[in-house]
Amino acid sequence: MASPHVAGVAALLKGANPDWSPAVIRSAIMTTAKLFDNLQNPIQEWGTNQTASPLAMGAGLVDPNQALDPGLVYDLDAQDYVNFLCGLNLSMHELHAITRSSHYACPPNPTLELNYPSFIAYFNCSGTKSVEFWRTLTNLGSFMSRYVAKVDAMQGFHVSVDPDTLVFKGKNDKKSYKLIVEGPCLNEGTVIHGHLKWVEVNGKHTVTSPIAVLNLSNG
Repeated sequence: MASPHVAGVAALLKGANPDWSPAVIRSAIMTTAKLFDNLQNPIQEWGTNQTASPLAMGAGLVDPNQALDPGLVYDLDAQDYVNFLCGLNLSMHELHAITRSSHYACPPNPTLELNYPSFIAYFNCSGTKSVEFWRTLTNLGSFMSRYVAKVDAMQGFHVSVDPDTLVFKGKNDKKSYKLIVEGPCLNEGTVIHGHLKWVEVNGKHTVTSPIAVLNLSNG
């Protein structure tokens, strides 16, 4: 039942903000989701007594009222998705089959970076490893605002944000940052998770993104 509920919330947000892109609507829903149940306990995975990871619960429990005023959002346009597909080394025939258009072309140096409101790092390796993510936030507020990064402790891993403070001058102002995850290899099937929160200084907004570190195989 999650899909029809989220679709209804997305329709609500689009009706209230006709200029919001699908990516902005998705970001607003994800970054304002609750991490606690109605009793204010951490959401648990079904059938266990353990806190649910992002792989089990996604970003959390949807909060439509908060999503109407997310503060900051992770936006994307069609070319961003094309750049991501190009980073997968698709042929032009495959690219045009997906986009249904010959209008799009690959940039000179495509990457697998996508301005998505969550992070997943695969630690299938030997020894220690470091993974970097680049993201860009857009301010939806009309006034100058300042946000500070706060990261949940993740057992065995060091997570840093550069810069750890973002200052937005007004509506639609954009700021980029880098998130770095460093740590050891994981046993197969292990999932370590936490959250990155951008907290507005002297304000009401908290923009939350899930982080998952895992090893899905021994490869």
